[in-house]
Amino acid sequence: MRRFLLAAMMMGAVTAAHAADLPDFPVLRGGFSDAPSAPVNWRGFYIGGQGGYGSSDENFSGTNANMLAALLDHNVIQQMDVSNWNLGLGKASQRSAAYGAFAGYNWQYDDVVVGIDASYMHGKFGGSSTASKELVSGTALTDTLFHDVRVDSSAAIQINDMATIRGRAGYAWGCFLPYIFGGVAFGNADISRSVTVHDAVSATISGPFTPLATLNANDVQHNHLVYGYTGGLGFDVNITGGLFMRAEWEYVRFTSTVDTTINTVRAGLGYKF
Repeated sequence: MRRFLLAAMMMGAVTAAHAADLPDFPVLRGGFSDAPSAPVNWRGFYIGGQGGYGSSDENFSGTNANMLAALLDHNVIQQMDVSNWNLGLGKASQRSAAYGAFAGYNWQYDDVVVGIDASYMHGKFGGSSTASKELVSGTALTDTLFHDVRVDSSAAIQINDMATIRGRAGYAWGCFLPYIFGGVAFGNADISRSVTVHDAVSATISGPFTPLATLNANDVQHNHLVYGYTGGLGFDVNITGGLFMRAEWEYVRFTSTVDTTINTVRAGLGYKF
């Protein structure tokens, strides 16, 4: 019995010695840690590339009103209030894949991270709309004639490049950095607008109507600067060293010329110096 107790004590001592040399894992102490990984230093410059997918929505209502008013200045059919007709130019949407790059700088105060960020995306966002309206004057106009007027109208916009400059604020939680942002947006757009007025006259309201010369106005702009604002949210995930991944949703609205909104989701890979 003494030999058995002595052998057991010796084995216990050897086991304890080996256990002392093992790493200090929380699970070996009978518990787990819910704390995130070690804090990451997000301060500094960074650059990266990104790709994504998005949709654009355009509202062309009222887009050609100024063109129509200028085209009919002092025209007798203005007595029919033609320049204020609701031509029915409506809404359009288009989806597109996109790719680009981003760059920025972070300041970090404990777990709070603030910075300035610039994002660029290349894609094909835009749409087009056409409409037509026709009306016969109920009474003779000041030229003593009845007029049968039809207006054809069209508008289109294509935004191939857009860039946003955003201020952002986030909270560092281990290797994760969720953030929100907002700022200004700029786009490079091709815009085309067209208005055609067909007028025919008759001595009686029932006709026959004789066509007059067609009036037409066109406005085509290539590489036109559009501007607006942006907002959204995302998160960065540190992989190793300065390498990090990014996922983001961005809302952009261009308010000049054609009211256009663009929503994109994207993923990227960046490096912080």
